[in-house]
Amino acid sequence: MTEKFAIITGASTGIGFELAHLAVDNGYELLVVADEALINDAAADFRRKGAEVQAIELDLSTIDGVDQLLAAVDGRRVDLLCANAGHGLGHAFLDQDTDDWRHVIDTNITGTLYLVQNVLRDMIVRDDGKILVTGSIAGFIPGSFQAVYNGSKAFVDSFTDALRNEIKEAKGITITTLMPGPVETEFFERGDMLDTSVGANPSKSDPADVAKDGWDALFAGKASVVSGWKNKIQAALAHVTPAAILAEQHRKMAEPGTAND
Repeated sequence: MTEKFAIITGASTGIGFELAHLAVDNGYELLVVADEALINDAAADFRRKGAEVQAIELDLSTIDGVDQLLAAVDGRRVDLLCANAGHGLGHAFLDQDTDDWRHVIDTNITGTLYLVQNVLRDMIVRDDGKILVTGSIAGFIPGSFQAVYNGSKAFVDSFTDALRNEIKEAKGITITTLMPGPVETEFFERGDMLDTSVGANPSKSDPADVAKDGWDALFAGKASVVSGWKNKIQAALAHVTPAAILAEQHRKMAEPGTAND
């Protein structure tokens, strides 16, 4: 029976799916969550490696959904949390429905913070535990035609930096922010961005590589990691480039109808 227990959100596909495989390979019992029934197929894949896996389909954009996840923990000690669930949204802000942009904020910010807060409290008591939060280099860039998504990731990137400082006396706890660029996942389809330059770009990062970068950084005790050398360059340049220029550059990638430009 395993002695290590991990929660991984957004684990049905993409980065979360690959993180779950890494956790299984490293001897963790899993509680995996996503907002789609595909999480059950993913769990079956993890079980083929002999892992103990509990799968739940939940909407983590709601407090009730996160509470249901916490209830499923059933008193178990959480050694590892991968807060990976996220939602993207393309198109101009004025063309977006209120419910759609609120879902981005509620998933990427509210649900993530509520889950981290509840899991971290128990970790603080015993001064032991690891948390990997999926941010993005999008948080460094004003995201024309992805304004709410990029803004939500700017919040996450800043929040985790602040939280690390708040708990700096807790030497047994590591909080790492994984900051990828565009990744070959369902993100662009679900965000209605397949007709954009970035959505149609065939050279996106492999989610397995991104997950491994995040995993290695977490267990090395690093505060953050930008996955991929091209993204490292882009992140560095973002810190010294005027916001207006960054926004215009992002427009060329994310404006609808630019897929063939």
